[in-house]
Amino acid sequence: MRVYGKTTAIVALSAGVVCLLVYLRALSCGFVNLDDPDYVLNNPLIRQLDGNLFRAAFTQAHVGWWMPLTWISLAVDYHFWGLDPVGYHLTNILLHAANTGLVVIIADRLYQYALPESVRMGSHRFLYPVTLLLAGLLFGLHPLRVESVAWVTERKDVLNGLFSLGAIVCYLRYAEERARGGAGAVRLYMASLGLFICSLMAKSVSVVLPAMLLVLDWYPLGRWRQNAARQLLGEKLPFLVLSLLMSVATLYFTAQTRYLVSYDIFPFMQRLVVSGTAIFEYCRLLLVPAGIIPLFMIPDPIPTAYTVKAIAAGIICIGIYFGRKHAWLPATWLAFVLPLLPVLAFFQNGDQAYAARFTYLPSLGASITAAGLLAVGYGRLAALSRWWGGLVVTAILALLVWYAGTTLRLIAVWDNPGTLWSRVIAFEPRAQAYKERGVYHYNAGDHGAAVADFTEAISHVTNVWQPYAYNLYAHRGEALRAAGRYDEAVRDFTEAIELYPHPSYYYYRGLSLQALGRKQDAAEDFRRAGPAPGSIDWYWDARQDSRK
Repeated sequence: MRVYGKTTAIVALSAGVVCLLVYLRALSCGFVNLDDPDYVLNNPLIRQLDGNLFRAAFTQAHVGWWMPLTWISLAVDYHFWGLDPVGYHLTNILLHAANTGLVVIIADRLYQYALPESVRMGSHRFLYPVTLLLAGLLFGLHPLRVESVAWVTERKDVLNGLFSLGAIVCYLRYAEERARGGAGAVRLYMASLGLFICSLMAKSVSVVLPAMLLVLDWYPLGRWRQNAARQLLGEKLPFLVLSLLMSVATLYFTAQTRYLVSYDIFPFMQRLVVSGTAIFEYCRLLLVPAGIIPLFMIPDPIPTAYTVKAIAAGIICIGIYFGRKHAWLPATWLAFVLPLLPVLAFFQNGDQAYAARFTYLPSLGASITAAGLLAVGYGRLAALSRWWGGLVVTAILALLVWYAGTTLRLIAVWDNPGTLWSRVIAFEPRAQAYKERGVYHYNAGDHGAAVADFTEAISHVTNVWQPYAYNLYAHRGEALRAAGRYDEAVRDFTEAIELYPHPSYYYYRGLSLQALGRKQDAAEDFRRAGPAPGSIDWYWDARQDSRK
């Protein structure tokens, strides 16, 4: 017997509104110098909202990825808002609020199979609606969601979430209709498939959705018990074919742009250790969301602690395997791990070990299971004593308040590049973080702070960054020149030129020499710089085989 309807819709709307109110703080955030320039600020693709946009979005990869719906959504924002960040943040917030409501709807459909009747239809009239609300809020308010919502670039995350969650809702309805021979089964199946296609066109991470649907078929839907393995696999065949095509296309485009790190540079055993560490950290952050930062970099060299965490992740997997008689446990674990597979180090792009935004889709099952377990626990304890029940309610309320407070504090991290990189530096003081904050200070006219940050960046150079240290000297040289410290600027530009004689370095050293009155030396540098030396930027030496 189903108990959803108006009540579920009201709960879904309520959960979405709560998340909307909490995330309104993000409207005061700006753009940051982490991917936002490529996705929005300097992206000519989104400057048009016409046939050229649609043709380019669907036929070409941009910034290394094929995700046409993400580009179109950003183009719509640009059409109405220009480069005012408020509109972009508002769209992200609304998408996340809608996703939170969808989580409630998914929870309602899964609970019909997974929760005992005492929770769904027992004497506690409000227990089931509150359980649904809790499932939505555990997902929507969790501090791990901040990166996906408050960072404009992660439009792809919340947009993919909308379509992925919508596809799951339609699939669950399809399974119900098919079980009772309803006439609408085909339409629901096609709707699920269509939404899945849209999810892939927003972000390719949902390639694992067919496997997640098979997990749902096993538990809690129980469709595998009907000896229908061939039928279930046949249902997923169109999904699997699309996933395969998207995976091949993604690997092709990332290979073209050199986004993927080769196994020669990053060997398999190191990838295994980093992947195990990532799974461990995702579990830890899901349970205890403390120490969340915008960029978790792979240490150089990889420390022993990473190996220990990878072993711990393996032990967790073994423990869950031996606990498989409780079907909800391995099913929740698979629903958590499967969406993480595309973003583990086996397919490494860039130099991140793990990231909070990668938990968006994986947190779906964990949130629903956690709310269900808390409801069952409350029911049992409340039957013993209402004081025990009150204690559970108090603990849940405290947890949600903690989530909301932590989320609000983390949203503030995305106010501007300075706050973002200061957060990273507070936990992982690395060369890249100091360099990026130094660029922000320079652009803001605080040249003294920029010099200090570039100096710190140079002092934190590791073996990976050493071949490109000339960039840091050049950046500090330009900050010194802008601050009027010309002698020091000349020394830094000279150091940069010795490491990598880029024309722009000669030009800006020439400006420093000119300011010192050394006109002949300045003229020689201007001659070497040529007619189009360029500005101070991050330059890759073609002689190097690897990327930062």
